[in-house]
Amino acid sequence: MPGCTFNKTSDAVVARYYQELLNFCWRSLRNREAAADLVQESYVRVLGAQGVPDGASREEHAIREPRALLYHTARNLLIDNHRRAALRQHDALDAMPEAAHPAAPSHLQPEQALQGSQDWQACVAAIDALPPRCRDAFVLHIFEELPHAQIAARMGISVSMVEKHIARGMLSCQAQLHSLREAT
Repeated sequence: MPGCTFNKTSDAVVARYYQELLNFCWRSLRNREAAADLVQESYVRVLGAQGVPDGASREEHAIREPRALLYHTARNLLIDNHRRAALRQHDALDAMPEAAHPAAPSHLQPEQALQGSQDWQACVAAIDALPPRCRDAFVLHIFEELPHAQIAARMGISVSMVEKHIARGMLSCQAQLHSLREAT
């Protein structure tokens, strides 16, 4: 509770509830050092919220149940700790049988990588085989993503001719890919 103070001194609160809170955290974590760290963090958060706002008296702004606030804070920290631990849990790949290993994404599988490489080479060959003006229009459209009108202006040809060049390039790539699939 920001802006609150204990109605007892901080030292008395620490001495009174520390061991009790440590035992509570240890029962959940089963690790004395981790429990001590969590209790310390609980105290840091609760005692750090002791400031009294200007114009308020210490009595008006006192925490009536410091033990409850400490336990509530510790419980929230335990929950956060368990969530972080759950996120970090995973099986070691070496301990799993090879058949249970997670598969790599399909684009990283050797067969798909080879096919992608072959497809790319087939398309490059198809583009290289195009007449120069057709190849230029196709490359400007596909790789530089220029609109037809801009390609026409750059090349000094009509938009209709650009469309024909692009269609011819597409058909050439499709035919090359089709013949590659037929061969395998």
